[in-house]
Amino acid sequence: MGKLTFMGAGSTVFAKNVIGDCMLADCMKDFEYALYDIDEKRLEESYIMVTTLNKNINGGRATVTKYLGVENRKDALRGADFVVNAIQVGGYDPCTIIDFEIPKKYGLRQTIADTLGIGGIFRALRTIPVLEDFAKDMEEVCPRALFLNYTNPMAMLTGYMQRYTNVQTVGLCHSVQVCAHHILRDLGMLDEVKQPWREKIAGINHMAWLLSLEDADGNDLMPEIRRRAFAVLDNPPEGAKDLTRYEYLRRLGYYCTESSEHNAEYNNFFIKSRYPELIERYRIPLDEYPRRCIKQIDKWNADKEEYLAGNVSHERSKEYASRIMEAIITDVPAKIGGNVINNGLITNLPDKACVEVPCLVNKLGVQPCCVGELPVQCAAMNMTNINVQLLTIEAAVTRKKEHIYQAAMLDPHTSSELSIDDIVAMCDELLEAEKDWLPTYR
Repeated sequence: MGKLTFMGAGSTVFAKNVIGDCMLADCMKDFEYALYDIDEKRLEESYIMVTTLNKNINGGRATVTKYLGVENRKDALRGADFVVNAIQVGGYDPCTIIDFEIPKKYGLRQTIADTLGIGGIFRALRTIPVLEDFAKDMEEVCPRALFLNYTNPMAMLTGYMQRYTNVQTVGLCHSVQVCAHHILRDLGMLDEVKQPWREKIAGINHMAWLLSLEDADGNDLMPEIRRRAFAVLDNPPEGAKDLTRYEYLRRLGYYCTESSEHNAEYNNFFIKSRYPELIERYRIPLDEYPRRCIKQIDKWNADKEEYLAGNVSHERSKEYASRIMEAIITDVPAKIGGNVINNGLITNLPDKACVEVPCLVNKLGVQPCCVGELPVQCAAMNMTNINVQLLTIEAAVTRKKEHIYQAAMLDPHTSSELSIDDIVAMCDELLEAEKDWLPTYR
């Protein structure tokens, strides 16, 4: 029997998806599933749900345990083979609200604010100290466990774990495995393409590039994709989405993995106070993440009685986590898109960068594949984000304010909207507002 520890198990729906996937894999039906959180109410709800899920889809074969609070964290981790991370330090209220409202006072608008920009920087600064504690515990009580990070900002958190701890770590996102499917679906090509298609995707998290896409006969699908995407861009129909991604495709030649509501804030192109008409033109949903959080909270409150009453089932999802564990346990190989330290995998990006590349998984673990050079313009776009990621990690490790300021100064969206003085003042105000979730910076 193996053991999976789920950190941040109060994320009940996501815990259901990952653990439900695992319970549907034959090699993990008899696992121990250890749930850890610091919120007693949410942990109890997830424990009831996972226990019921185990009964309904797994015949009760698994062992489900729960661990509350920092004082029980080592016991939650002890002997784990795999650790899934889905924590959110500071939560929606108050920290996500602060991440949006203070920058807004300075005229800086955001959409998601969990990956880059000032919101991504401060989310990383809150989370890295917690991951440091996780890593110390794991090095003591489960030193061979694989840490599967799902928490954003992906590249900053995964990069920290891989560079500054001895914990085996891979970062996992939802966008790689659905990238090609979504653009083919949205452009009406899905039923026209002979499957299985072949794709090549590489870059960084939330800005990896669909470098090639061929059908089962080897026909290049990109020319037709470009033709249809540009037609949508020139005359967007009602309800059309992903216009900023199509603009990337037009101007840079390649489509990127993450949705337009995310990547609209990863650059200095679209959210500009001097050009408010761009918001409407590209249909950019400002303040999208707070709205999404409120909807998710409302949906959980509406659905939880059904879950807690035992009306819970599951079908295996496209999440990578269970596929990785299954491949390691059975030695039947799997292919994923994983976030790993570069070390020459993409030759025109820095070795210390956390990159998203194809990886082979088997009993030897996660083995990233060498990609070579990205198109120069794609690497250049990635570098505008990598600069911020590396400086944020540096700030978290050294506890120096100057690196926080520098990360914000080099952020494409922040620097295109604010002066240096305003950037520093905004960072100082955020440091004060979130001091209960941050270490002391000097």
